[in-house]
Amino acid sequence: MDIRQYLDSTYLKTASQAGLTKAQNREVVKNYVREAIDEKFKLIMLRPDMVAMANEMVSQANSKVCIGTVIDFPDGNGSLEKKLNEANMAIADGADDLDFVVDYEAFKQGEVDLVKKQVLEGTRLGLSHNRIVKWIIEVAALDAHQIVQLTALIKNVVIANFKEEQYASVFVKSSTGFYKTEAGLPNGATTPTIKLMIENAFPLPVKAAGGVRSYEEAMEMISLGVKRIGTSSAKAITDGQVSQNEY
Repeated sequence: MDIRQYLDSTYLKTASQAGLTKAQNREVVKNYVREAIDEKFKLIMLRPDMVAMANEMVSQANSKVCIGTVIDFPDGNGSLEKKLNEANMAIADGADDLDFVVDYEAFKQGEVDLVKKQVLEGTRLGLSHNRIVKWIIEVAALDAHQIVQLTALIKNVVIANFKEEQYASVFVKSSTGFYKTEAGLPNGATTPTIKLMIENAFPLPVKAAGGVRSYEEAMEMISLGVKRIGTSSAKAITDGQVSQNEY
């Protein structure tokens, strides 16, 4: 097994979040892209405004590394129109994977039809362009029952509206990595939350994102059944090191 093919190497900080100038942050992104190319990671996950540059770098290198981006990130509370517009722009810029943040707060408030519509239309757009679609549910913002319900909602929308051969192209993803928790609680993937997601997403695949910082943690997630791991520590994971990165 090549663990690199599970890794979505991720850098999603804005310049201000990183404490850098825009030019400096762009160089950090370039370094992540170069590393993904050199290490042959499955994918490089970046903010939408970095996709076109990454696409050019990957093309010039004749690399098979996929390019992913986040949609309506990190809060997911934008309108359906906003989500679809961002997704269309990302597709035009060369993104292979579209990681939508579902409106999990709307879901918690009982606006189930709104969330179903988002999942349906966002998935339809992505699949119609032969893209991979992932739905980020933000597990740290949900209790166990809500994780089960929202995961099952996404699965049921996909099963009801798309062909079986398309299921593998629609993931349920744990986290943005940017959710602010209290008392130092985890804001990303944990073993209990991933187990709940896998049990309730099947036959859709699951992506564990946030908090996976070592080879051992990555292997545990893979053993649970995840098909992708989103991490800013991809190089450390492949080198058998433990990273101190936040995501």
